[in-house]
Amino acid sequence: MKIAAIQMVSTPDVGRNLEAARRLLGQAAAAGARLAALPEYFCLMGLRDRDKLDVAEDAGSGPVQRALAQAARELQLWIVGGTLPLRVPGVEGRVTNSCLVFQPDGAMAARYDKMHLFAFDDGRERYDEAAVLAAGSTPAGFVAPVEGRDWRVGLSVCYDLRFPELYRALSRLDPAGPCDLMCVPSAFTHTTGQAHWELLLRARAVENQCYVLAPAQGGRHENGRRTWGHSLVADPWGEVVACRDEGEGVVLADLDPQRLAQVRRQLPALAHRRLG
Repeated sequence: MKIAAIQMVSTPDVGRNLEAARRLLGQAAAAGARLAALPEYFCLMGLRDRDKLDVAEDAGSGPVQRALAQAARELQLWIVGGTLPLRVPGVEGRVTNSCLVFQPDGAMAARYDKMHLFAFDDGRERYDEAAVLAAGSTPAGFVAPVEGRDWRVGLSVCYDLRFPELYRALSRLDPAGPCDLMCVPSAFTHTTGQAHWELLLRARAVENQCYVLAPAQGGRHENGRRTWGHSLVADPWGEVVACRDEGEGVVLADLDPQRLAQVRRQLPALAHRRLG
């Protein structure tokens, strides 16, 4: 199965971002991708953290969700919809940072609310997602039947990447077997991405003997923030098979079931686990 990581440099304008996402998803589909993933905050990189509250949608309705469903249906794609802010019923001033998956008929197949909320302060840059976001509590994944095979896919978002226990939990979600693919839509800062992005992605691929699909924000945004980019695909041996450094674009790679089987057969680490 051909997969695509969509790299964006999103703006404070939802409409412009949706147009860019649709164009890039179209490029991925035209290149043969059957599953494509957008980056974290693909629909909005606001001027202020609280801008998320102004564009938040109710689960199941809203222009961002309609755009994702329409793109999936028209392009016949599985779409991992980066993240968008969803309102928390009964809670004011907080939204979830939610990753929604749409299947080729336009129906929603899965929802994951980001569990680990980023905080960073080095004296020059300061981030605190918990000021606006409500943390999720449940791992989530989905099964994509494509090309005669059921592909098991685990969902995570950005800062989750630093918590390997989440990926272990994802690998146990389906009793039929571990994940074939982990998705990590992200908006890593340039500072932390330069230090840890590829290292952590390759580690998660090696630990779980699966492919990792990591679409990212990549460039200088209108709000002044610079994101690391380097959207990539890593294989079950931890090799980076495709990558884009900065700027919007599409990163393509093939999921090879024989490669998955080979790595797990030659080094059966998943079968040797003793602590879950």
